[in-house]
Amino acid sequence: MSGQTSPILRIAQIVFGVAVVFFLLAPIVAILPLAFNSSVFLNYPIESFSSRWFGELQSNDMWRRSIVNSLIIGSGATIVATVLGTLAALGLRSSQLPFASAIRTTFLMPMVVPAVVLGVGMQMLYGRLGLANSYLGVVVAHAVLCIPFVLVSVSGSLNAMDPWLERAASSLGASPTRVFRRITMPIIMPGMLTGAVFAFATSLDEVVLTLFVAGPNQRTLARQMFASIRENISPAVAAAAFLMIVGTLCIAGLVGFLRWRSQKTLKPA
Repeated sequence: MSGQTSPILRIAQIVFGVAVVFFLLAPIVAILPLAFNSSVFLNYPIESFSSRWFGELQSNDMWRRSIVNSLIIGSGATIVATVLGTLAALGLRSSQLPFASAIRTTFLMPMVVPAVVLGVGMQMLYGRLGLANSYLGVVVAHAVLCIPFVLVSVSGSLNAMDPWLERAASSLGASPTRVFRRITMPIIMPGMLTGAVFAFATSLDEVVLTLFVAGPNQRTLARQMFASIRENISPAVAAAAFLMIVGTLCIAGLVGFLRWRSQKTLKPA
C-alpha cells in the first residue's frame, strides 16, 4: 500500500540513523577509555588501566586552578545569560515592540559571527574599559555567546504558552509581578533550564574567545586542554575531557528530570 513504508526503505532509515548516531558519539566514546590509560602516551591500544591522570588533575596546580576557573566563569556566564536571555524573550514577544525582528537578529548574532571576530573586538573594547585579563571580562564575553541559546529556548516556551492564561489572571486582579511569578514563570521554567544548560556547556567549551580576553589567572579548563595539547600531549587531557563530558551529562540529566517534574506538575488533574 502507498501509505506503508517498504521494508527496504525502513532498513535504510535504520541504517542511516545508526550511522549518524555512531558518527556523533564515536569521538566521545573514543576519548573516554584513554582517561584511564596507565601509559604516558595518548594512544591505543591500552595496555593497562589506571586512575593516575585524575590524580594529576588534582595535584597539578595549573589543572586544578583551571577547573575552578571554569566553574566560576561558567556559573557566572550562565546566570547572566539566563537572566538577560529570559528578559529579552519576554520583551520580544510583544507585538507592539518596533523593530522586534531586527532586535532579535541582533541578539542572535553571536551564534553566527566567528568567535575570532568577537574576540578581537572585545579585546580592543576591554582595553579601553579596563576589563582586560579580568574575571568580569571573561564572564561578560562568555555570556554574550550564551544569551542566544537562552533566548531561543525561552522563546519556544513562550510561543507554546496560551496567552489567555495571563489575561485571565490579570482580569481577576493579579498584578503583573504576580502573573509572572505564578503563571508565566512555571511555564517557561523548562525553557530557562534548557537554555541554562546550553549556556553552561557553551562557556565550558569556549576556547577562542577566552584566548583573546582572559589572562593567565583566568585560564579555563578548555584553554588549559588546548595549551596542553600544543605543548605536551598527555592522558591528563583525556581525564579532563572525561570530567567535562560526565559533568555535562549529569547537568543535562538533572535538567531533564526537572523538566519532566515541571511538566507533570503543570498537567491538569
